[in-house]
Amino acid sequence: MVQRVAVIGAGPSGLTSIKGCLDEGLEPTCFESSDDIGGLWRFKEKPELGRANIYKSVIINSSKEMMSFSDFPPPADLPNNMHHSEVLLYLRLYAQTFNLLPHIRFQTTVISVRQKTNFKVTGQWEVETESREGQRETRDFDAVMVCTGHFTQPHLPLRDFPGIESFQGKYFHSWEYCSAEGLEGKRVVVIGIGNSGGDIAVDVSRVAEKVYLSTRSGAWVVGRVGPGGLPLDVVGSSRMDALIRKLFPSWANTMLEKKLNQALDHKLYGLKPKHGSCNTVFSFFAQIPVVNDDLPARIISGRVAVKPNVREFCGSSVVFVDGSTIDKVDVVVFATGYNYSFPFLPSALQAKCGYRLQLYKHVFPPALTSPTLAVVGFIHSFGAINPLAEMQARWATRVFKGLTALPTEENMMKEIEKDTAAMYQKFACSERNPLQVDYIPYLDSLSEEVGVRPNIPWLFFKDPTLALQVFLGPCTPYQYRLTGPGKWAGARQAILTQWDRVFQPFKTRVVTEPKPDVTHSSKLSIIMFLSGATLLCCIFYNKLHFASYFSASSFPRSLQLFAG
Repeated sequence: MVQRVAVIGAGPSGLTSIKGCLDEGLEPTCFESSDDIGGLWRFKEKPELGRANIYKSVIINSSKEMMSFSDFPPPADLPNNMHHSEVLLYLRLYAQTFNLLPHIRFQTTVISVRQKTNFKVTGQWEVETESREGQRETRDFDAVMVCTGHFTQPHLPLRDFPGIESFQGKYFHSWEYCSAEGLEGKRVVVIGIGNSGGDIAVDVSRVAEKVYLSTRSGAWVVGRVGPGGLPLDVVGSSRMDALIRKLFPSWANTMLEKKLNQALDHKLYGLKPKHGSCNTVFSFFAQIPVVNDDLPARIISGRVAVKPNVREFCGSSVVFVDGSTIDKVDVVVFATGYNYSFPFLPSALQAKCGYRLQLYKHVFPPALTSPTLAVVGFIHSFGAINPLAEMQARWATRVFKGLTALPTEENMMKEIEKDTAAMYQKFACSERNPLQVDYIPYLDSLSEEVGVRPNIPWLFFKDPTLALQVFLGPCTPYQYRLTGPGKWAGARQAILTQWDRVFQPFKTRVVTEPKPDVTHSSKLSIIMFLSGATLLCCIFYNKLHFASYFSASSFPRSLQLFAG
């Protein structure tokens, strides 16, 4: 009997969940409350309550190769860091290629998800929905995948800002921000230095009289443009560098922070972070950095001034904790994050372990007698969300089908508690940011469950050319289609041509160069191969399982030369 699966939400996580169901022979029905796919990446002129929202100028922080789905490389001519409209285009191509749209019911909101009375026997759910016309319907499903994300409920902490009720200007949450229209010549205070706060401060500073960016704890600021002008996340995600960072964490962090401060002195600019709730000494990795190429330029030109946390509001004045005051403030934008909840789920499934939901590997509630409900895409990381959500969906659908088993409830709870303690130790966790994981280790962990983790030592013997790219090159999602269930015949070619797709958008004016010395290139390839083989031998000698280590902070210069 074909299992019927309810997928809630048609954003990137929902789309890849639909495909995951189809790949495993399941029958998905996706419920989307709006009239189109895309979720967060579908721009709306007016924000809609209960839905994620973005502003006109949004550019994705992850480059196209790193945020792609594992069996669907992005078109080569798309820019590396895409505008939100181009991200939506990529999602449309994905949905059309794999025929996902017929499985989506638009303008249909999920009201509740309830266990059936015979759940212990069947593991089935009752899903109640409401159409835009107000018609309600209840259907039975064998499994449910929750893909609604965590950017739908703005957090507006007005109690933390005395005097805000007397503020004479206008204030709103960043969720409401669309563009800088109407802010010409204004004095604007942006509270919060996450990625939204940094983006909005830069955007508004182009038309405002002055923008003040208020931050409680500071942040590391990195650009999308990395060494040689290549996308930073592409040149900063190799497994070899990850291994070095694992073996020498203090040194790797020191060198990374030194490199960041060479480009931008964070202390001088008032940006140097302090992660007070985090016990780790490796501060860069404690919190997701602000990805913004323009912020330093706006600060050095005086268009944006960095300020400490706001102490209080007095009429039209804003007073900061250092005693400084800005008078005649017109607008305050609260870039203060989001609350998260799943109001349609039973309250028992929303229990928390500290800040985080009690979900085994951030996917499965451990208390269910039948593992037939999964949460997909509800996670943060130093990496793109699409590959994480896709791997979660691939795992969940195999669990639904009975091809992969979960541990006992007791063992899952122990794992959740252990994982939560480690997360608090390593990251600056809070109610606004409770879901941090290490990118490659998390992907590798789930890929082991699915049976698709790349066997790199075997690759070095079987296919050295591919192995070099997998181990020394960017850890792109195609690596998880080389073997096992869902193996894709095009995965090897996608990996070997990924640099071609990175370079293609730059070729708007081709500059001719002398042909490279073939002999030199051959020698370089041999040196790289021997270096990798030597490193592997050292690892095995010391009984280290390098494949579990997480993504790198820098990209080997040798591979940049090789790729070029």
